[in-house]
Amino acid sequence: MLTVENLRVVYHDVISVLNDVSLDVKAGEILIIIGANGAGKTTLLRTVSGMIDFYDGDIIEGDIKMEGVSIRGLDATDIMKRYGVTYVMEDRPIFWYLTIEENLKAASFSRWNKQIKTDMEKIYDYFPVLRPQQNKKAGYASGGEQQMLAIGMALMTRPKMLLLDEPSLGLAPLVTEELFDIIRQLNRSGITIVLVEQNAHAALNIGIRGYVFETGRIVLDGTAQEILENEDVKEFYLGSGERESKSYKDAKRYKRRKRWL
Repeated sequence: MLTVENLRVVYHDVISVLNDVSLDVKAGEILIIIGANGAGKTTLLRTVSGMIDFYDGDIIEGDIKMEGVSIRGLDATDIMKRYGVTYVMEDRPIFWYLTIEENLKAASFSRWNKQIKTDMEKIYDYFPVLRPQQNKKAGYASGGEQQMLAIGMALMTRPKMLLLDEPSLGLAPLVTEELFDIIRQLNRSGITIVLVEQNAHAALNIGIRGYVFETGRIVLDGTAQEILENEDVKEFYLGSGERESKSYKDAKRYKRRKRWL
């Protein structure tokens, strides 16, 4: 469904963030991307969604393809409308001064039709906690409710692929568990999901495949179970490795994989 080929991205013409990144996302799967802060995970989502220009970023090399067609150079609106790719940013992009229902309506501005009300009901079915608060200002909602609203707004675009950036950030464990259950449900409904997460254990437990990013490069990939069982991942991302403790700067044992030859 999505193919990234030898991607190199820089900010402000000089700051190299992604270096020779190649990956693929299959239709219908939950793909997990983990890595330390600054590894390039968010930059990847910004680039795939067509929003990298907003952050003064540029694609220097490589290509991005949706269903075999290059989308390099398309803006976010074109990518969303043509290919159904919707990006949910980590800072919960909602309109704080609007009600929850008004936020959902605003998110569907590009496809105003008679199905809007039906789609809103589906959102309330996924997120029952939002239904009794339809007329509440979004700024007064809890962090978990705001995150659910942000995902609900994305769903109003009827996406084929959701790019979720740190959806559990700042949420209580029980809320995170509920949110990840909903992500599973969305995937079962036919939506392909790319999930960037600091909560590596929770993410890999719902994912199908995954990639590990380190300083702008992919250093490990495989099934979610293979990554969960990897000793380096356990030590540096799950905090449960069997090896003696060492600093992160020594975590260079991953074998770089040269792909797209």
